[in-house]
Amino acid sequence: MWGSGKRFGRKPIEGDVRIPSGCAVSGIMNKKGKLFTGETIIQSISIMRDRSNGLGGGFAAYGIYPDYQDFYALHVFFESEENQREVELYLKENFLVEKGEKIPTRKVSTILDAPIIYRYFIKPRAEICEDVCMSPDEFMVRQVMFINSSFQGAYVASSGKNMGAFKGVGYPEEIGEFYDLESYKGYLWTAHGRFPTNTPGWWGGAHPFTLLDWSVVHNGEISSYGTNRRYLEEFGYECSLQTDTEAATYLFDLLLRRHRMPLEAACQVLAPPFWEEIERMPEKEKETARALRMVYGKGLLNGPFSIILGSTNGMVAINDRIKLRPLVAAEQGDMLYVASEEAAIIEVCACPSRVWTPRAGQPVIGRLEEVESWVSVC
Repeated sequence: MWGSGKRFGRKPIEGDVRIPSGCAVSGIMNKKGKLFTGETIIQSISIMRDRSNGLGGGFAAYGIYPDYQDFYALHVFFESEENQREVELYLKENFLVEKGEKIPTRKVSTILDAPIIYRYFIKPRAEICEDVCMSPDEFMVRQVMFINSSFQGAYVASSGKNMGAFKGVGYPEEIGEFYDLESYKGYLWTAHGRFPTNTPGWWGGAHPFTLLDWSVVHNGEISSYGTNRRYLEEFGYECSLQTDTEAATYLFDLLLRRHRMPLEAACQVLAPPFWEEIERMPEKEKETARALRMVYGKGLLNGPFSIILGSTNGMVAINDRIKLRPLVAAEQGDMLYVASEEAAIIEVCACPSRVWTPRAGQPVIGRLEEVESWVSVC
């Protein structure tokens, strides 16, 4: 058994005592799209081992499936073969399944109770999308949420094109070894070491949380989760995993994909300036900032956080407006690094040309140079 709570038939691992938040995040990308193995990101996140406690580790990797780049790569956890058969039947009814296979893993002594882990390269059936008047992306979003909320013992870990999430219960370096991530090559990698606070340590609860090609790793606690969740439900999102990071991922999808908001504006919605700061802005900036806070007020993320968002188009890192969670950035040539600690960057880039601590609420943005628009290929 690998689940959590009533839905998955096991008592949560963590227990009832609140644990002070630690968590580690790291992100590395090559702005020209040059591929490098997962060894680098594993090395970066492992130096921050003391920020996690073995109840969750995970990675998102972009550019890893070039032979299937036109297909959605669905990574799925199953509790049993019966759960797998039910979901596979559903997939065949709604998608063209190009390939389905078990994700290769290695034996790691500390990784216990792993689920059945499969990946499927699929495309939504065109006639079904036409019948329901949805784009393939929107159809995929709805199906991911339906599977996560309606199929017992099944959980979609990732659903983007030419990318995938690899996560589980363990320290991040153990999870990297389990999935043999050194054998994958991508142009962007993010990683997370978990120290759960309000939710149990289980395979589906490990970071990153994903939707389409968005992936989020997060350190902190978003106290506005209830408001954010109800706001997302107004647009048809279903937060079935009871975690603030899931809501943050869906907010990025809402703002960037559905509302086609510029990335900088979306970051300002999630970590907005204080009202007194807005009043001191030049008139044009003040007008925009006021409008964003009034229209998207329920999308504001309140509480301490540092977040790294991965996408096909690049990476963005941002923390809260009071900077209650650490975030460091660095550059060297075409490489961009962000992490909870400078040590995680120096471990893999001994002499960066620039190292800085981003100001509160000010995003660090790395765009893939060959892509003109942040949302053009999402």
